[in-house]
Amino acid sequence: MRHGIAGNRLNRNRSLRKATLRDIAKATLIHQRVCTTLAKAKEARKLVDQLITLGKKGELVHRRRAFAILCDHQMVSDLFNKTSPRFKNRIGGYTRIIPAAGLRRGDNAQLAYLELTEKDKVIISNSRPEKKIKSKTVDTDAQKPAKAEHPPEKHEPVEKTKPALPHAHPPQEDKGKIKGSVAKNFTGGIKNIFRKKPSE
Repeated sequence: MRHGIAGNRLNRNRSLRKATLRDIAKATLIHQRVCTTLAKAKEARKLVDQLITLGKKGELVHRRRAFAILCDHQMVSDLFNKTSPRFKNRIGGYTRIIPAAGLRRGDNAQLAYLELTEKDKVIISNSRPEKKIKSKTVDTDAQKPAKAEHPPEKHEPVEKTKPALPHAHPPQEDKGKIKGSVAKNFTGGIKNIFRKKPSE
């Protein structure tokens, strides 16, 4: 029979379940709102309410009990000095669970938001602070370049010629002369071959 068994085991053994709930409670106290599964939110809510109740009492023994759960001196100090004083006018109801729209991708788990009912007030001002313009006193005469007494002389443009490369070919005129002399020698030789011999 299932007598005296309360709470959800979350498919974990005792040490893993304790660590999971402690991490969710710490994140809730730091960020004031976390998103987790609905089953984990219902279990972590009990621990967060218990910690805030210890913080409202504020004695040394309650600090030690809170440190045994959170294992962080700075977080215990913030719990007793900043978080718990916001709930001094409340008797319970320190947290709320808001079901989130949609299911978690992968295992279709129902998501929910676990948040504190009393949060820090954040004042957001739209006015921007005016920027202070620093005035620099600089000698203007010292920075100005000295004017030349005579205007610079204007040089006439010089035609740029490309330097001759060592492996460049001879100019076209020389090529024509060489070709003409070769052609004359060639044609002269052919004429000598086909020249009619004088009849004896």
